[in-house]
Amino acid sequence: MTTNKKHVTMYTDGACKGNPGVGGWGVKLQYGEHVKELFGGEVETTNNRMEMTAVIAGLKVLKQSCVVTVYTDSKYVLQGMEEWLEGWKARGWKTASKAAVKNVDLWQQLDDLVQQHEVSWQWVKGHAGNAGNERADELANMGVASVLVPDGD
Repeated sequence: MTTNKKHVTMYTDGACKGNPGVGGWGVKLQYGEHVKELFGGEVETTNNRMEMTAVIAGLKVLKQSCVVTVYTDSKYVLQGMEEWLEGWKARGWKTASKAAVKNVDLWQQLDDLVQQHEVSWQWVKGHAGNAGNERADELANMGVASVLVPDGD
């Protein structure tokens, strides 16, 4: 399929100090020579929520429909998008064992955002020297630092 859409490369990562605990997310987007980096954090969250939030934040900043390759070290995000999502939706956001899907609020946001783009998913091994993944990890840790409150000592 030939497309005139912009091709965007996105590296995402989440971090959590304790799980649950203080968490952060980071995303590095690249289109040609243009690079945009984002990060944020939450006081009480989980690693999986931060991994998902990174992808959501990256997709939200795209101003038009793009071809996006998402690089993530999160098998949870990857499997959720490639293997579990369609079944969850078909079962009314229930797992195969009829339990409520965890993080359903984020899965629904992610599902809506993915519909606006042509997204492909690539797993990368975390902390293995991939420059984009390493930068996303740094950004996620900046997200953690952004919500940590000094204890006043």
